[in-house]
Amino acid sequence: MSPRRVLPCAAVAALAVAALTGCSTLVGGTPTWPGAKLEKVVLKTDDFPAGVDYGRIIEQPGLPDNAGGPSSMLSKPEGCSNGLTDVIAATAERGPGSAAKYSVTYDGARIVMTVLSWKLDLDRLAATASRCEHFDAFFDPGSEGIPITTEKLPGSRPGQLVYQQTMRLNGLRDSVYMSFQNIDRMAVFGIAFPTVRLGGQPQDAPKATLPQTFLDVVTKQADRVQAS
Repeated sequence: MSPRRVLPCAAVAALAVAALTGCSTLVGGTPTWPGAKLEKVVLKTDDFPAGVDYGRIIEQPGLPDNAGGPSSMLSKPEGCSNGLTDVIAATAERGPGSAAKYSVTYDGARIVMTVLSWKLDLDRLAATASRCEHFDAFFDPGSEGIPITTEKLPGSRPGQLVYQQTMRLNGLRDSVYMSFQNIDRMAVFGIAFPTVRLGGQPQDAPKATLPQTFLDVVTKQADRVQAS
């Protein structure tokens, strides 16, 4: 079991990124082209500092997106709690060789990265992020709204979309960071969650600083795709 904990699944759903967190389903299979190219460009364990926990995410084929994951929260405006997820799902190409996914865990952050053999609709992602700049999420129709903001951040590469999505709940602020970009006929997107180390656990991983560590990983992955 990991010595770190991440935000609760309900909070993840509220932050509209269930498909980016490891709860989503990307179809696995025997790599063929473009799957072979994905395997060539995706970062591996040796690309990260010693102590970083690296793991490939391989999911069952034939299941719908977010199978087994939390359902979307209600929101006002409607459709904001999973708006970015819906944009990606609407144009997703599925099947063997469509995507490669992995996670890396530092002291203070878990980062989930996905490399795609197809392009994202960046215009729709930007429009959705703008529409959902301020929204409220609800656990059920009678619950009090949870304020959430979507803030655009400077990117580390040309044409990159980077967002910080922040939820205020019980006087606390929790943020996740997201990045989306197209590179030629491929795309890279990722999400970073701040994590809290449980007391008494050894300091076995490099310390992460968000969003900088996330942007460093995104840039390294994008540069690898660009160079292929």
